[in-house]
Amino acid sequence: MRKANVWLSVSDLMTGLMVIFLFISIAYISKVQQNQTVLRDFVDNKKELHGKLMDEFQAEREAGTISIRGDLSMRFERAQTLFPQGSDQLTPQFKHQLAVIMPKYFDLLLKNQKDDIKEIRIEGHTDDTPYPQLDKDPFMANLILSQHRALNVMYYIRSLQSFKKRSRKEKILLDHWLTASGLSYGRALDADGNDAMASGKPINAKKSRRVEIRIITSDEEVLENFIKKSN
Repeated sequence: MRKANVWLSVSDLMTGLMVIFLFISIAYISKVQQNQTVLRDFVDNKKELHGKLMDEFQAEREAGTISIRGDLSMRFERAQTLFPQGSDQLTPQFKHQLAVIMPKYFDLLLKNQKDDIKEIRIEGHTDDTPYPQLDKDPFMANLILSQHRALNVMYYIRSLQSFKKRSRKEKILLDHWLTASGLSYGRALDADGNDAMASGKPINAKKSRRVEIRIITSDEEVLENFIKKSN
């Protein structure tokens, strides 16, 4: 009789352990499926917006005026058409490019993606040419220059009639989204247009001197939170 009780207790213990293991397995599978959904939605949404930008600015891309990057940044490629060397003043050609491109850019985002956008960041980038008249430290000198350039792009965009004529609701959204940031030569590019620090290749002045307008989506915030929770 005692032996029967022992085996009964072991059987109950094994049954309990199996139930616990089953619940753990279900919870793990659910978490994996949730993680896969988060990642899939992030990739799909980013791919969809990238495709819309590519289609909208096909003519400008083919003309070599801009490129649309996989990270949803729009890069104005031709350094010599943006600013005079060492200056923060927009050239007439760059003003014309912005006047043509930015109304279409904002239309696309306001009509199709307004619920997904967290920030539209205007970035100024330079090469490592020193400007001692701005600061003895070359990085700080270029930080000042790149910040002024980004701000002047912002000033000009907001001065356009196409911007001023937007509805109050649209202006509130754009005020919330738009930021301007100078990055000096911290993200300078090599001759292939890739990050020079990552590639280990020399900084290419023409490639590095650029303006990028970058879209930061709310999906990226969700992904960051997901990664933090996963860790």
